[in-house]
Amino acid sequence: MSVNRATADRHRTDHELERGGRIGALLMALAGVAFVGYGVVFLARTFVGTGFELGVATLNGVTPAELDAIDPAIMHYITHLHVATAAFIIATGIAIAALAWYGVRSGQLWAWATAIVAAVIGLAIALPMHYVDRFAHDWVTHLGPIYLATIVFVVGAALAYRGLRVGAQTAEHSTNAEA
Repeated sequence: MSVNRATADRHRTDHELERGGRIGALLMALAGVAFVGYGVVFLARTFVGTGFELGVATLNGVTPAELDAIDPAIMHYITHLHVATAAFIIATGIAIAALAWYGVRSGQLWAWATAIVAAVIGLAIALPMHYVDRFAHDWVTHLGPIYLATIVFVVGAALAYRGLRVGAQTAEHSTNAEA
């Protein structure tokens, strides 16, 4: 009877950790969708908003209209950079969501690592520039959504990694038991 109880306990624990891994993959995918949403808002504000990003009303008191009056090429260039930036934010979000939903959820460590690398590189390059005080921005509206999505991503990545490691250990134990 104790063998059956141990087997049942191990099975229940494996199932809970497997569920934790699935929840982690879901959180990672949701964060990817949030990155896509941020990129879409970024893109929309370029064409129908102020012309600047979320939380950025002016560049040191200068409005997009004033920049356009000085030289229209300036605003065209800023628009070009905003569209390109939005595209890469959206593309990265899609990649992270797909890697998490299809790869991590199916237990693929390479997909987890790829999603982590993509998110870390994007954030590590983009975020520090916001703290050099070259222009004024409302950090809550400008960076708050990305920080929130990043927190969700990190929690999901930790849960998913735990689930991936337990799954790998369970598979190793099953293989050794069969041998």
